[in-house]
Amino acid sequence: MLIWSSAFVAVRAGLADVSPFYFLSVRFTLAALLLAAIASMGGVPWRGLAGRWVPFAIAGTLLNALYLGAGYLAMTRIGGASMALIGALHPLFTALLSMPLFGDRWRPAQWLGFAFGTVGVAVVAVAGLDDSFTAPGILWALGAVVCFVAGTLYYSRHGTTLGLVQANMVQLATSALVTWALTFAFEDIRANWTWAAVATLLHLTVVVSLGAMGLLLFMLRTGSAGKVAANFYLVPGVTAVMAWAILGEALTAVMLIGMAIASAGVWLVNRR
Repeated sequence: MLIWSSAFVAVRAGLADVSPFYFLSVRFTLAALLLAAIASMGGVPWRGLAGRWVPFAIAGTLLNALYLGAGYLAMTRIGGASMALIGALHPLFTALLSMPLFGDRWRPAQWLGFAFGTVGVAVVAVAGLDDSFTAPGILWALGAVVCFVAGTLYYSRHGTTLGLVQANMVQLATSALVTWALTFAFEDIRANWTWAAVATLLHLTVVVSLGAMGLLLFMLRTGSAGKVAANFYLVPGVTAVMAWAILGEALTAVMLIGMAIASAGVWLVNRR
């Protein structure tokens, strides 16, 4: 969750000079090429992709292109705290839908954990709310949550037929194609590659798209979708701490209390 949280700090620090879909297109393209080069040097076989890549293309479109695209558009209209508040719906929706889809059964203590996580995120987010809570921003944020929930559940169902390197490479390449199409179709491209923007691009490409996404895919293969999603309750609190340490943003006692509540919720969901 530390890596995922760093992504939100990077977005705040370096994306003011580059239009969102163009930035995502460059990011996904570089990540896919880098991962393909690493895989080739490591001798990862690609023949197994034939006839098995479509589910990963769908998951990649949902988890990368559409989720992040909608999220970036939302953050051009609402603040990060508002985005975090709406994003808290992701673990709860994932847990609810995993019951009919996968037959998951949650103990009362785990439902209490989901409740704690939601309340904790709300406490952190409300402490940082501003006046930029607009209807278009809310709709884009809800769309991002829907895509992330759908991608999480879809990958949990279909994400075991390829290795992690192959799966992530297919997802990144597909996401690059989708975001390039969206860029040329709808966006007025704007790019001023300042040092902050370049550093942000490198961090999000290497650390987040390769590192954090690889860890997420691994977690979805080894654990239930609901338990994995519950860990995202930690992101707003950790992001607040990192933004305070790196960007000098305010960190209040209320935010720390919310972070503690969310952490207790994650522990309740994941404890044996």
